[in-house]
Amino acid sequence: MTPSRAPRNKAVDVEDLAGFDALVAGGATSMHGWHFQSVDLQQRSAELARLGASGAIFMGCRFAKGVEGQLRARGALIFPPLPNIPFNAYRGHLYTGGELYAGVSGAEYEAVPDAQIYQWTLQDGHGRALDATLATAMHDHAISGALDEFLDACAADGKPVVGVMGGHAEARGSAGYARAAQLGRMLAARGALVATGGGPGTMEAANLGAYLSVYDDGALDRALRTLSAVPGFRPSITAWVRAAGRVLADFPGGADSLGIPTWFYGHEPPNPFATRIAKYFTNSIREAVLLSRSGGGIIFLPGAAGTVQEIFQDACENYYAAAEAVAPMILVGRRHWEEELPMRALLSALANGRAMAEQVHVVDTVEEACALLA
Repeated sequence: MTPSRAPRNKAVDVEDLAGFDALVAGGATSMHGWHFQSVDLQQRSAELARLGASGAIFMGCRFAKGVEGQLRARGALIFPPLPNIPFNAYRGHLYTGGELYAGVSGAEYEAVPDAQIYQWTLQDGHGRALDATLATAMHDHAISGALDEFLDACAADGKPVVGVMGGHAEARGSAGYARAAQLGRMLAARGALVATGGGPGTMEAANLGAYLSVYDDGALDRALRTLSAVPGFRPSITAWVRAAGRVLADFPGGADSLGIPTWFYGHEPPNPFATRIAKYFTNSIREAVLLSRSGGGIIFLPGAAGTVQEIFQDACENYYAAAEAVAPMILVGRRHWEEELPMRALLSALANGRAMAEQVHVVDTVEEACALLA
């Protein structure tokens, strides 16, 4: 965070001590409009006492004894940590695979944070409990904020966001999986940020290809061979994740890509090849976020009901969008989208006479799809 005096009419997110210290060093006298997210402030009592507190919001922060009461008395709004919740409702950062799968190298998947959070969502009464409703709503709001911050940085670097959608059932070792990986690799090599639903199958493959775009072609071939030993996440998510871990260990420091999964479909684990993971509880928010943030266009690989839903949702956004806001829709696999699931005719009829008509394409290869975006 750049040291500066915080403007009184603009919210300032404070996500760590370094950000707080920078604001203080910049000469701030008031915390009005500052939004603290899960910051341990136990060693900053003197600074908190010196700064104006009215209009500051503290979410899930920790204070030295007596400081919280003083801040409340001076006009701060404080949201305490919520009890018996297995996640940080006020987090200020996106997830990583390492965080969601912490401990999986020595324990079964059921013991890692991702699985524990999913099991919590299945508990009786979860959907009706006030603390659970507040926690998940606050969490999803925080994730959206962190995602916007990340994508703003990508935009500043000139990286368009290109969505890749497709079926979760595409097995490692299949031709379709390899094709999706090649697509992710090509898109990332051309400067795009690849965004997927963050799950297994086609989504994992696209994130894998993007991740390995900084390596030569041989790296992807090696990775595909390693992963083919565990084709899917059934019957063992543990084995599936550990195979991915071997690839990540062999090829550290890959390119960034984005996964946007959901605990609503918690039986489908998030893939660890997305370096930034915006995982939501509310699937409707997750779907809307994924589609709306893919301003560089969306490529739809063969899929079933979920992919069809995403196509129609994207088509609806393009149908009503201003001409300059219409993003390309590229369906890969003529036979799949023209015969098996005849989407093209319906999309063409819907697009007729609209600005989106020139942006709907059906092609046979991922190379053609990349060429259209270029």
